[in-house]
Amino acid sequence: MEPAEPGLHELLRSLRVWDPEVTELPPFDPAAAPDEPPTLFARWFAEVVAAGQTEPHTMSLATADADGLPDVRIVMLHGADADGWSFATHAHSRKGLHLAARPYAALAFYWPVLGRQVRVRGPVETAPAHESRADLRARSTGALAAALTGRQSEALGSLEELTRASEAAWDHAQRDPDAEARSWTLYRLRPDEVEFFQGDARRRHVRLRYRRADGGGWTRELLWP
Repeated sequence: MEPAEPGLHELLRSLRVWDPEVTELPPFDPAAAPDEPPTLFARWFAEVVAAGQTEPHTMSLATADADGLPDVRIVMLHGADADGWSFATHAHSRKGLHLAARPYAALAFYWPVLGRQVRVRGPVETAPAHESRADLRARSTGALAAALTGRQSEALGSLEELTRASEAAWDHAQRDPDAEARSWTLYRLRPDEVEFFQGDARRRHVRLRYRRADGGGWTRELLWP
């Protein structure tokens, strides 16, 4: 008789967080942190890339619909600087419609290779159309083809319908690398607050939160883990 496959709860109990064989938990001195969060984010991002974190540019994007009901999905970071954290999608997608109704969002990055998280939240603005076009042109042929396929978040009749539309979009993207997908929109989240979380093996996690001050600068404070 074959042994029964482990159930969900058994699998959960068998897992470890921050296994020392694959995770390093470096010290983090918040007193030495820079004055502005984009600088620290760029530093941490470079460090997790160097440490071998897979897909460090992926992030959770949380939005809410017109009724205030939340939603979350994984998207790709397109940039982070003094102007904000940027990402892109179709304006008519679910997240695009959410942002049109409630232009406020939250982001979360998780980099287990160093036991780090970064949380960002604040109002969201659309970038000028020429920046959205430039963002799309800077991406791969496949990304352009996906954008040209369009109809993101709409109900799909069949996989065959998707295949036909995708093949046509790939052909279009290869023939015209500068093709426009008019609904493609670059968004920028200009944070009100940014939190940096560094895990600790003894659960004395360090949490540093930046909050935007009235004068345009930043205040900093530690949070209990």
